[in-house]
Amino acid sequence: MSDHDFPAAAALAVVRGALDEDLGGNPGVDVTVDSTIPRDQVATARVVARADGVVAGIPVIATVFDQVSHRLGLPTVTGHAHVADGDRVTRGDVIATLHGPVQSLLIGERTMLNILCRLSGEATHTRHWADALAGSGAMVLDTRKTTPGLRALEKYAVRCGGGTNKRMGLFDVAMIKDNHKIAAGSLTAAYDAVRAKHPQVPVQVEVTTTAEALESVASGARFLLCDNMSVDLLRATVEAVRATGEQVELEATGGLTLDVAAAYAATGVDYLSVGGLTHSSPILDIALDLDSP
Repeated sequence: MSDHDFPAAAALAVVRGALDEDLGGNPGVDVTVDSTIPRDQVATARVVARADGVVAGIPVIATVFDQVSHRLGLPTVTGHAHVADGDRVTRGDVIATLHGPVQSLLIGERTMLNILCRLSGEATHTRHWADALAGSGAMVLDTRKTTPGLRALEKYAVRCGGGTNKRMGLFDVAMIKDNHKIAAGSLTAAYDAVRAKHPQVPVQVEVTTTAEALESVASGARFLLCDNMSVDLLRATVEAVRATGEQVELEATGGLTLDVAAAYAATGVDYLSVGGLTHSSPILDIALDLDSP
């Protein structure tokens, strides 16, 4: 995963907000560090994996400590990353080595770890799905079920784990779901309304039956979300849609788990979407260890 994929502007905004929260404002204060650590004390610290997983968010380390040093008027923390985002790590691996003012290292520690652990946990969870789908032809997608304010970072973590991003928000892709169909009067009416008002925007349609899927294709839809279908119903729907001869992308969605991933992928869908990648991933345990003087 290359650095140019990292959402630097979004990360900076998150870091600034997190530091304001932790320090009580800008510049704020860490009363414990301010009382016990001289400004001129320097040390080396290591960012260490405490569990096996996939790393995501390494650029956040520099962002956090740069912001802390700037607030305090201290020399910048320097560092070296030993792994790249998307790399697998095992317990005990050193992710990065840092050197600089102890005040900066300790003040930034929790903000850095909160973000790095969360993103790495999401990348690790995603990698489990990517591995489960390897060779099937299907890919795992994320959803909009992200932590408010962290969407760009969490979707980056999904990419680091081998997953694929779906839409970024309500603005870039239209997604017609049950409530839209009800409000518009029908599936076809909803689709036609979106095409008329926003002709340049891709349209995806959620379907729950084979009949709905075929109606969507007839209306012009070329991306279908097959929601909460059994494996048998999904297979039949995929076959019916493929038989139309239209180039339609098909996604299985709704309550999917790793133990059924292979079975759903085998139906011939292109994607499996999993909200849990971003709303239910456990963190990857990572720590900051300050070296003894």
